[in-house]
Amino acid sequence: MNTGVARPIPSLFAENMDLFACPVCEGPLSVSGDGMTVECSGCQRSFPSENGIPLLFWPNEWDSKTDVTGIVKAFYEENPFPNYEGLDSGQSLRQKAAQGVFAHLLDDQIPHGAKLLEVGCGTGQLSNFLGMRWGRTVFGADLCVNSLNLGQDFKQTNDIDNAAFVQMNLFRPVFQPASFDLVVCNGVLHHTSDPFLGFQSISKLVKKGGYIIVGLYNTFGRIPTDIRRLVFKLPWLRLKLLDYRFRDRSIDEVRRQTWFMDQYKHPHESKHSFGEVLRWFDQTGFQFVNSIPNAGVFESFAADEKLFGDKSQGSGLDHFLVQAGMLLGGGSEGGFFIMIGRKAG
Repeated sequence: MNTGVARPIPSLFAENMDLFACPVCEGPLSVSGDGMTVECSGCQRSFPSENGIPLLFWPNEWDSKTDVTGIVKAFYEENPFPNYEGLDSGQSLRQKAAQGVFAHLLDDQIPHGAKLLEVGCGTGQLSNFLGMRWGRTVFGADLCVNSLNLGQDFKQTNDIDNAAFVQMNLFRPVFQPASFDLVVCNGVLHHTSDPFLGFQSISKLVKKGGYIIVGLYNTFGRIPTDIRRLVFKLPWLRLKLLDYRFRDRSIDEVRRQTWFMDQYKHPHESKHSFGEVLRWFDQTGFQFVNSIPNAGVFESFAADEKLFGDKSQGSGLDHFLVQAGMLLGGGSEGGFFIMIGRKAG
């Protein structure tokens, strides 16, 4: 990680400063003349950058709510996830993305000219991958500078001009409302103090007619991981083989260890259901579009699935059966599920 290099803030920021807002006063921002800081003309604050990444994180100012932001930030500063082990070029990142159906479909189906934001991008692998395609603008935001530096170095090495990274607290977003055609937030909200409040915050950044993609741990599907977490507290390390990633010899030791820390040693997580996220959609003006796995028990997710094509949101019974299937299937991918909504316009 090349944090010692003094890099200017990428031109993608200057070209899109109309999207940005001060995390303190919500005033307009601009990049300084030397390209090293971001200035607010409202409150006159100056925000530094590191390695070309604007540091626009501003802490929560909650009086009564327990705030886990600090402990989660510290965890990921020490355990950036996912790592870039084995990814040394844009081609290798493309090959990895091709192995995951979701990223491949997303890349193919995002319209030309779209503006995207990945909230909680971690090390920025998805943002960098989506930023390789010409004609779109991708911003990746995260609270952890260590993780962002990994993404920034990969982007710089591979000349990915359509992606840029910013440090941000999702509860204090640094973007104007209705700035993006698509906001992606996968594996993030369940590590926050208030997932619904976090969803409300980022949902405001979506344009009318735009889409939000949110991925969370499922109440049912996460049970096998919870059981393994208890088992892993026993002293016999070989019990780690209960997790399929530790049985897969094609996965290197660094990637296995980062997966283990993220899944079994994380200091804070919550679990959620299909019905709960549908209520989030209703309360924030979003219409259900699709989900992974499909919310309807008799619908299957196809290799050529239209992510933004309207599907049935299913019934309460459908949701119970689908989520029970996640439990009986052993909670693959940590019991993770994705839901896609379109903002009413």
